[in-house]
Amino acid sequence: MNITYLPPLTLYIHYPWCVQKCPYCDFNSHGLQKKADGHKTNSTPPENDYIDALLKDLDAELPSVWGRSISAIFIGGGTPSLMSVESMDRLLSGVRARLPFLADIEITMEANPGTVEADKFAGFFEAGVNRISIGVQSFENEFLSTLGRIHNSNDAQQAFQIARKAGFKNINIDLMYALPNQSIKQAMQDLKTAIDLKPEHISWYQLTLEPNTAFHHSPPQNMADDDFTADISDKGLALLQGSNYKRYEVSTFSKNGDFNCWHNTNYWQFGDYLGIGAGAHGKITRADTQQITRTSKKRSPKDYLNIEIPFIDKTYPLSEEQMPFEFMLNALRLVDGVEASSFYERTGIINQHIENSLNKCRQKKLIVDDKDKIQTTEFGYQYLNEVLSEFSDEHFSHLNNHNKIEIKEII
Repeated sequence: MNITYLPPLTLYIHYPWCVQKCPYCDFNSHGLQKKADGHKTNSTPPENDYIDALLKDLDAELPSVWGRSISAIFIGGGTPSLMSVESMDRLLSGVRARLPFLADIEITMEANPGTVEADKFAGFFEAGVNRISIGVQSFENEFLSTLGRIHNSNDAQQAFQIARKAGFKNINIDLMYALPNQSIKQAMQDLKTAIDLKPEHISWYQLTLEPNTAFHHSPPQNMADDDFTADISDKGLALLQGSNYKRYEVSTFSKNGDFNCWHNTNYWQFGDYLGIGAGAHGKITRADTQQITRTSKKRSPKDYLNIEIPFIDKTYPLSEEQMPFEFMLNALRLVDGVEASSFYERTGIINQHIENSLNKCRQKKLIVDDKDKIQTTEFGYQYLNEVLSEFSDEHFSHLNNHNKIEIKEII
């Protein structure tokens, strides 16, 4: 490898607690609401200790990024909006004291409509959060109940208005489709309700049964089949496009193409990001050591808060033979693709080494016939797994003799 370019750098912060765990959720989240003897009990997260740990975690990461500025922060979970305004302010002030911010930095916080209050939203905005992502999932109470959500339709719409009044000019709405017993008409009504609120960004994605979730263990009845799901997707894409929401990734849409989430885009473009918090992942490029490394932190909040245990759980140095797949895994999800030159800039591997795989995909009409772009065609977008198979590490064993190591896809 010949790494000479350092990509943009962002920061992911994980807050691991939520009010209660949703049955479809496979993220590292831990419900504060428990059932004991048929009654619900509530616990309180150790918020002050967790903020202390986050900043110590960041301190440990700083030597790998000296001199670099961050262009975005994404605070995910769990439900970060459970945090107090004071804790959010202390967290962001602590990060700002340790890392230089670009002038137009994007700071996103995920929020649950069931846990928000007007004064907290205004407080988060004053603390520096300038983009909010509201986990609505559906505007129909029937489906919210099925999904185990703790808010109702009215809460969801009020949360949006509260965020707008607090000063947020960049709001994302998270919405699901292909829900159990959901008709195409109902799915389109959900989407239309979201569009009518005029958010800057919409994340619209299919409900899937992920391993290690309650839904995977006990699947709900009347799940949509593939053909029905495809019909919903086709109609929804047309509705979004007709409402001036530009699709820029598989399930993300930006108003007039002007509000792409920069943290996620940097991730899809094989940029660098620090990850702090329980279960957080990161990826850092070092030109001095000619190494790109992925890291993961301790998943259990209890272990993460234990000062006698290192924050780092595992480290994954990427070998050259793994690099093409690692790069393409996310770059090919972008509707407009990436410049072909970015492969060398982000991996340090010359494009000649992937030209054979690119040509095979061009011949199959899976990627566009343009030597200056790496971009899936409309046809290829439907068969991303087939496209990615052309870039698996088995095709690039000639690049080095490193042993294969475990690699986890980052969410």
